[in-house]
Amino acid sequence: MCGRFAQERSTSELAEIFGAEDRVDLPGGRFNVAPTDDAAVVVQRDEHRAVTAFRWGLIPHWSESKDTGNRMFNARSETIDRNPAFRYAFGKRRCLVPVDAFYEWQRDGKVKTPFAVVKPDGRPLALAGLWAGWKDPETDAVTRSFTILTTGPNEMMKPVHNRMPVLIPESAWDQWLDPTLTKPSDLRELRGLLEPAGDDELRMYRVSRLVNDVRNDGPDLVAPVGSDPAAGSADTAVEPQLFPEAALRTRKG
Repeated sequence: MCGRFAQERSTSELAEIFGAEDRVDLPGGRFNVAPTDDAAVVVQRDEHRAVTAFRWGLIPHWSESKDTGNRMFNARSETIDRNPAFRYAFGKRRCLVPVDAFYEWQRDGKVKTPFAVVKPDGRPLALAGLWAGWKDPETDAVTRSFTILTTGPNEMMKPVHNRMPVLIPESAWDQWLDPTLTKPSDLRELRGLLEPAGDDELRMYRVSRLVNDVRNDGPDLVAPVGSDPAAGSADTAVEPQLFPEAALRTRKG
């Protein structure tokens, strides 16, 4: 699954990376984004691509309440054709969720040890997302929301969790965002992208348990830790692939 992530970059920087217009001018600097938060996403209508901010947790247009989205922050890619909440969005409303890192937790009894997953070159990960618009029946206010698609784990992730978010490679950004790809043959090709990322495409390392509390934020949450007492014991059941801290601040593209 994907239940927390970091968006360190500003939306203007993301717009440059994704070849989009920045419509929200947000400063970034967020290291503990959680479901129901607003977050930056990349969307495309016709030939116009934009970085905007949607609520995390998909609210289908037919929902009676915004609270529906609280349970729909992830969508299993294997069943999107069978779930009416996701089927329409997959066919017509795909988006990318740019993150600098996503977090996952390894459970050992009651202890939850957090890990961050990043790209080795410091570039953002583009997570596969779906979006929807919902109108409040009482106020007519429109809320746009998104969910993140998940798939089975790659070998790196297996010791930590049995799911991981779908990553869309840069070579497929245009294809994923293209709103004209709606035919069954198009969607079959798009489903081919919903596979685990290669182990060599990502790095995973342990981070502070401060990230376990959504009230905490700041760059310390995404920094690698060793035997930091505040983070808990350095002993874990996996050997994470340590990611050099300096590379976290690398900005390419």
